[in-house]
Amino acid sequence: MDLPVTPPVQPMLAKAVAAVPDQPEDGPVWSYEPKWDGFRALIFRDGDEVVMASRGGKDLARYFPELVDAARTSLPDRVVLDGEVAVARPVGGVSRLDWDSLSQRIHPAASRVAKLAAETPAVFIGFDALASGSVDLTDATFDVRRRALVDAAADTGDDRIQVSRVTRDPGQAEAWFTEFEGAGLDGVVGKRLDGVYVPGKREMVKIKHKRTADCVVIGYRVHKSGTGLGSMLLGLYADGELRMVGGSSAFSDKKRIELQTMFEPMRLDPDNVAQGELSRWRSAGSAEWIPIRPELVAEFAYDQMESRRFRHTVKFLRWRPDREPSSCGYDQLEVPLTYDIFDVLESGSSDGKSSDAS
Repeated sequence: MDLPVTPPVQPMLAKAVAAVPDQPEDGPVWSYEPKWDGFRALIFRDGDEVVMASRGGKDLARYFPELVDAARTSLPDRVVLDGEVAVARPVGGVSRLDWDSLSQRIHPAASRVAKLAAETPAVFIGFDALASGSVDLTDATFDVRRRALVDAAADTGDDRIQVSRVTRDPGQAEAWFTEFEGAGLDGVVGKRLDGVYVPGKREMVKIKHKRTADCVVIGYRVHKSGTGLGSMLLGLYADGELRMVGGSSAFSDKKRIELQTMFEPMRLDPDNVAQGELSRWRSAGSAEWIPIRPELVAEFAYDQMESRRFRHTVKFLRWRPDREPSSCGYDQLEVPLTYDIFDVLESGSSDGKSSDAS
């Protein structure tokens, strides 16, 4: 592969901040864009040769053949782009990012990969450019890289290749933070207009959704070491039924033993364990969990809901002895606005043009 930037390359990363940074009075410094919740990917194209690498440098091309084809047929002959691989599915009349469908695309069987590529096709959403033609853009400022990205990926006529929209208006970015969550997005990212591309460094900023919910502890898994609690499983009530919504882990050794001691007398059936849903990243044994009496309520920090479950592992904050388990329902959760994923992309803007100058 004869490109000015060749794999492996670690993508530039972001550090978390509490709020969207303001622009200084003497002129714009920041460019803001939606934070996509998919697989980070770098696409390298040199003629017919296409490499698609994950954040950790793993090959993604074998799992997303439709995107390799899109890159080969739609992108310029020699280009390197940074972006996100995502799957959008219709939900309630709009298209929304679907993490479960995206995760299922990572499968060892070629026949399964081909089947899923047809049934749940992915899109590549570009948000930066590292090279164009024979030019290495990593030392160029973001405004220059953004123009190269738009020239390379916008208006390709291929729906599998998209470009994330941007704005320089912090008020617009704050509105996106709220509005675009309904499309399954994860927050907002800020990049300095005069910043260069620094692989592997946290040179961008990210503002993510953070919320809390009071949940019922319905069970637990034993730690992989065999000693103490590995994770507590959580439930919320809907229509009188207690439904599992996720789990909380990352406890200290001392806390794991303390929690297991606390939960043991509450086991519903001391001689049996229940079988939960298998994660594709877990072994079969790790799906076993121990149900307990649904009497304890605790407050947890979470960032996002998907399919009526917590999108990520949640963080334990405090016990809530003042709350009755029956009061822990879905109605306490903040429900984001419903937003179509394709309205978030560059092509979704009203005039079809870049919103860089907004």
